[in-house]
Amino acid sequence: MISLLIAEDQKILRGALGTLLDFEEDLTVIGQAQDGEEALRLIQQLKPDVCILDIEMPKMSGLDVADQLKAADSSCKVVILTTFARPGYFERALRSDVRGYLLKDGSIEELSHAIREVMQGKREYSSELVMGHFSNENPLTKREQELLSHAANGLTSKEIGTELYLSPGTVRNYLSEILQKVGAKNKVEALVICREKGWLD
Repeated sequence: MISLLIAEDQKILRGALGTLLDFEEDLTVIGQAQDGEEALRLIQQLKPDVCILDIEMPKMSGLDVADQLKAADSSCKVVILTTFARPGYFERALRSDVRGYLLKDGSIEELSHAIREVMQGKREYSSELVMGHFSNENPLTKREQELLSHAANGLTSKEIGTELYLSPGTVRNYLSEILQKVGAKNKVEALVICREKGWLD
């Protein structure tokens, strides 16, 4: 069972999130907070596996709480929920070791999936928020662009490996890195994002 703490200053939204996440068989909400200071105090007391933090809260923001948890070397994994795609937020979230950075208008299924992925050691970032971070700067190396171009032509990991003299495992590692860099959930979404941004040769 994955234990959760929710920090959100809007009471109705906080209650709705708590109820919906509690419906999931493998998730349990053990605490709720209305501001950043209360969130930090409850995290220290209750030691949840994951804390879901609103980015804009009274007293301390979600990112302030994430900073404090990182400084304390807390085992609690941070997922930030936001309506804001403001410049600088994503960079700070990365520095604070935030594992999930998602938009509030996503579905409860997406949030539940993200929580499970975060517990598996993965990172879940909303592509819309990541795009604001990257702007038009290409985050991919030449090798990653080359590999993604082969994937765009419909080649499998094994076929790409043969073309580029790489093992299939190395190809999968490259693809995983590409997905994380561009904030995509899968190869198809990564291709769409990179084509739209002009990041593929």
